[in-house]
Amino acid sequence: MQRSPQLFSYIQGIVDNNPTIRFVLSGSQNFLLTENITQSLAGRVGIMTLLPFSMEELQGEDLLSMNPEEVMYRGFYPRLYDKNIPPDQYYPNYLATYVERDVRLIKNIGDLGLFTRFMKLCAGRAGQLLNYSNLANDTGISVNTVKTWLSVLEASYIVFRLSPYHKSFNKRLTKSPKLYFYDTGLLCELLQLSSFAQLDTHYNRGGIFENLCILEMNKYFTNRGIRPRIHYWKNNKGKEIDALVEHDDTTRAVEIKSGKTYTSRFMENLTYWQELSGSDPEDSYVLYAGDREMKLKDGNLVPWNMINRIWH
Repeated sequence: MQRSPQLFSYIQGIVDNNPTIRFVLSGSQNFLLTENITQSLAGRVGIMTLLPFSMEELQGEDLLSMNPEEVMYRGFYPRLYDKNIPPDQYYPNYLATYVERDVRLIKNIGDLGLFTRFMKLCAGRAGQLLNYSNLANDTGISVNTVKTWLSVLEASYIVFRLSPYHKSFNKRLTKSPKLYFYDTGLLCELLQLSSFAQLDTHYNRGGIFENLCILEMNKYFTNRGIRPRIHYWKNNKGKEIDALVEHDDTTRAVEIKSGKTYTSRFMENLTYWQELSGSDPEDSYVLYAGDREMKLKDGNLVPWNMINRIWH
């Protein structure tokens, strides 16, 4: 639809003459679609966000691997499963098409090679605090350009930012957002991984696994038409909670660990959080790459592929 904006005015005329008619319109560029809808179809539309497949959807079709590294590496775009395309064939083509075609539609970026380098540098920061100045210096662009290019990536559902939790509890907090990708397969491609086995020893395995979990939380709410209320919390003493999720009048605290074997250290930040906030251990969770589910004194241990146990 973003390539044929004249259709919006045409549809407006049809709908004005016959309000019972319904159209389903889809497109990959949120920014351009929203801009045209606002101009032509304001008050006549319902907008839905369709993200890549969730683990919940793949489990329903017995398509989800039991290996978290394989899941992270393969990603969640539908054609990977519909056509059974290997990730090392799909993602290079997807990335080339995105940069050459879609980026030019949103923003007239002269040096697409530099933009690709920028994406790769963003991938290296997945799951980390976003430092605009450092990213600008490493890319060789201005801070304002970093913010503009991040907006391009957000508009095309490549990345999203996770904001910090707003309550301070009288402690100095980190205020920078954290950066995540909407698909871990694309993230692995940008990190130049050629097999899922490389994730076992990758320097940012923890960040990629955290990306997977935060993304699945996002999908859970988005797929149900609920605006996700997910934040992270970190104070100046280095204490951090990876996700604080406000849902059903409850704030659930979630720590994300890429290890496959539980240790008591997994619970340290959750225990600190409970003492600080007065929250119930029942509302504390550790998501990890293992396969044992346990109820513990200070919270709940939940395997990565049972993430929706947090909400039920």
